[in-house]
Amino acid sequence: MADAAKEQEYEIVSPPSDLRSKVRELTPREAKKFDPVKAAEAALSRLSPHFGNWMDNETKALMSAWSEVQSRGMSEETLATLFQAAHNIKGQALTLGFPLVGQVASSLCHLIETVPSPEKLPMPLMERYVEAIRAMVLEGAKDDANKTGVELLETLETVTNDFLGQFPSRNDELDN
Repeated sequence: MADAAKEQEYEIVSPPSDLRSKVRELTPREAKKFDPVKAAEAALSRLSPHFGNWMDNETKALMSAWSEVQSRGMSEETLATLFQAAHNIKGQALTLGFPLVGQVASSLCHLIETVPSPEKLPMPLMERYVEAIRAMVLEGAKDDANKTGVELLETLETVTNDFLGQFPSRNDELDN
């Protein structure tokens, strides 16, 4: 009986196709000359003209999620969609050449994760985050060279930290 239970604890999944058939193995001579970092940089260089469009698409997803919050209200479902859109931007912004936007999205994610329930989230502050991300992408505020973007980030972080001061941190809860 124990053997039958062990067999049901996992499932072996076989890939639909063998990926080895899709690539060519390098000869020893080619392998010596192959620089994976250089190859990755070349691939990024080929893709980089599309980065702005991809960031626009991520911003549209965020704006759509925010629109849902505004029309349906702040609920677990609408908040999850908004969080996911901000989290995607946070994760992709650096690669897509928008590190400053990534910092704003990261701060928005921190706000959402820290506040204990959706109804306690400050809608005006949430809106400022969404609008800041939209404006920064639209204006091409990519990094610290954009002083207005930096000031906006700093202001949002200050207001957020002040707001979050009313909630006990998870570390405080663990200490009690």
